[in-house]
Amino acid sequence: MSIAGGLPRAVERARAAGCDTLQVFTKSSGQWRARPLPDAEVAAFRQACVELDVQPVMAHASYLINLGSPDDALHTRSRVALGEELDRAETLGLLGVVLHPGSYTTTTEEAGLARIADGIVAVLNERTDQHTRLLLEHTAGQGTNLGHTFQQLGTIIDDAEARGTTSIGVCLDTCHLLAAGYDLGSAESYADTMAQLEQHVGLDRVKAIHLNDSKTPLGSRVDRHTHIGSGHVGLGAFRRLLTDPRMQAVPMVLETPKERSANPAAIEADAMDLENLKLLRELMASV
Repeated sequence: MSIAGGLPRAVERARAAGCDTLQVFTKSSGQWRARPLPDAEVAAFRQACVELDVQPVMAHASYLINLGSPDDALHTRSRVALGEELDRAETLGLLGVVLHPGSYTTTTEEAGLARIADGIVAVLNERTDQHTRLLLEHTAGQGTNLGHTFQQLGTIIDDAEARGTTSIGVCLDTCHLLAAGYDLGSAESYADTMAQLEQHVGLDRVKAIHLNDSKTPLGSRVDRHTHIGSGHVGLGAFRRLLTDPRMQAVPMVLETPKERSANPAAIEADAMDLENLKLLRELMASV
């Protein structure tokens, strides 16, 4: 949800759409600079989450952050920015910060994975008393993006935790899973995907899920979100995920396209959010 008008407005927008959980950017997703969070806004946000019963809430980190970069200046800037994202989320009382692991650009997959782990260790080992989790998002695998296989995510986590870090979780994304080659479309392929996830990452590490359909087919390695039921993921895949007993406590959020509003500060529910949520809840109730 948009934070136009202040962070508490995002909670009001979530409740207007009938949401029980929420994801926000706590700052502009395309800028390094972040405005300070006034104490009054933080207090109002926390109060709104409780009073409107929208919990838990998570943040998505800036798209500029690239812990896999071989460029020292960008790597350092990314570490600082991630630390700021985690500090802001901690102040707001958020469950976690969702992060795209990074891209290796001009080096190799192995070097990029090691670089990402280095960055995570540097950031988290300075914040051992924080409650907000770092949630590595499984990616679609475009270009040199890392984190599109469960093995890559497991390598990053194992490397970081071998050096004393804790509180690393994972965020799945249904569009990304399909694009990366993980099929949820049949009972057998769903079970196989979950078995691979358990082997390389651990199902207990899944702390958030993005529910999105995919404009592109299985294994395309292209990240293009679309509305539920309008793409290649398949309604059966969403039904399996929504009704999987192992995922019942995991917060799930939409990252589907919005209808364009003439008033970005409006609180009213977005029409397409309502349609997507309605379909997903019908799938949950159809078993």
